[in-house]
Amino acid sequence: MADPEKALATQLANMQTRTGKTLAELTTLVQTCGLSRHGEIVQMLKTTLGMGHGDATTLVQVVKQSSSTAGSAAVPVSSDEVLGGLYTGAKAVLRPIHDALLTAMRTLGPFEEAPKKTYVSYRRAKQFCMVGPATNTRVDVSLNMKGVPATDRLEALPAGQMCQYKVRVTDVRQVDDELLGWIRIAYDAAGGTQSRSAV
Repeated sequence: MADPEKALATQLANMQTRTGKTLAELTTLVQTCGLSRHGEIVQMLKTTLGMGHGDATTLVQVVKQSSSTAGSAAVPVSSDEVLGGLYTGAKAVLRPIHDALLTAMRTLGPFEEAPKKTYVSYRRAKQFCMVGPATNTRVDVSLNMKGVPATDRLEALPAGQMCQYKVRVTDVRQVDDELLGWIRIAYDAAGGTQSRSAV
């Protein structure tokens, strides 16, 4: 599995090559653009620099986290802003599924949210769950847990994947006790919390 910090460093280096701007210049652009909402800044970067959605999202998250760590007045990216970036266009109809999952997951206890290009990773001491739109009609819930028998609904993934199981969700009514039971198993297996690292 790739080292997340190395992967981020590579992505940031590639951004600079593709845009012809240094990371400092890109950071200044985000900080001085006059926009505050995550999705608006992402759209601005895509429009003015021709950045891809994943690069623009990552850049905004890195800048906001760096600013927050430095103690500036920058506001951290909220869950609503992150999900707004994932569920756009044809995928917008899937947002209620993710919202229902997140509401239910918050009853389990504390965890960290680490937004990625196409999904959100949910972590305690380690990742227990990944949730994101897989297609325009389906949200995938990937789970880190061991020793749970696969079913028609709980799909076992090949060895070497980031998670061991996946559940395909196409309707908010599928966010039920069975799915939440599997999420709880993964949550419990992930241990205690730790400080959030840069995404």
